[in-house]
Amino acid sequence: MMMPEKPLPASLLHVVAVALVDADGRVLLQKRPPGGSLADLWEFPGGKIEPGETPEAALVRELEEELGISTHASCLAPAAFASEPLGDRHLVMLVYVCRKWSGIPEPRHATALQWLRPAQMYDVPMPKADLPLIGLLDALL
Repeated sequence: MMMPEKPLPASLLHVVAVALVDADGRVLLQKRPPGGSLADLWEFPGGKIEPGETPEAALVRELEEELGISTHASCLAPAAFASEPLGDRHLVMLVYVCRKWSGIPEPRHATALQWLRPAQMYDVPMPKADLPLIGLLDALL
């Protein structure tokens, strides 16, 4: 007999993330700063969707703020989503793939950046919500 799922927490946290893919098929990861939530873990760039903002607009904004690069919503290809309990909230993360942007990524909020092939990501400490995305990216790229 299936057990009913627990009810969702009072609030959903909607975020966007991107797999920036370079010409060699590597994906950019950024390291979260110490002291905050999920400190020192490697993650896909992105962030919260602000009220009144589309997911694509949020991601374009976050890439400018976090990495100093610019792209357009038309360069973002929807790829997957992740759903994960996160304390008193529930994370819903929309994931895109982007192969076209201008500028060179720099760690404005992260402590470091690294380009990895998806198979290499299994050896890197990442947030639980990001882990199922590795196999998907490995199959896509």
